[in-house]
Amino acid sequence: MRAINPWINFNGNAEEAFNFYQSVFGGEFTRITRFKDLAGPDFEVPEEEADKIMHIGLPLGKNNVLIGNDVPAFFGSVSEDENRSKIHVSTESREEADKIFNSLSAGGDVEGPIDDSPWGTYAGMFRDKYGIEWIVDFDPSL
Repeated sequence: MRAINPWINFNGNAEEAFNFYQSVFGGEFTRITRFKDLAGPDFEVPEEEADKIMHIGLPLGKNNVLIGNDVPAFFGSVSEDENRSKIHVSTESREEADKIFNSLSAGGDVEGPIDDSPWGTYAGMFRDKYGIEWIVDFDPSL
């Protein structure tokens, strides 16, 4: 396994928050993907959602990355009083991703089946049987 990293959901202010985190921790963003970057015939993005952050990563130290995104309006807003973060597991292979995803999601609720993602990784997300939210992915570019 490469790493386990925090993934934070925001109600439209992910970019502002990550600019603040960058001012504290330093470093450069590894990836910024906006919803408009994924728009196409099979994924329509409303104009008011287009510039929101789909994925942003800020390295923290040698092996850790703080990851975040804005939650699109069609998912509803993130409750500040509930779990608004996920645990991100970065694996070394598709096979390891499948094994961890299938094992941890057993008895839970799969929110996004593990598959090739629009941003170039092999990823899936779920809430485990204890209510903890996870994202498991394999990035072949690393």
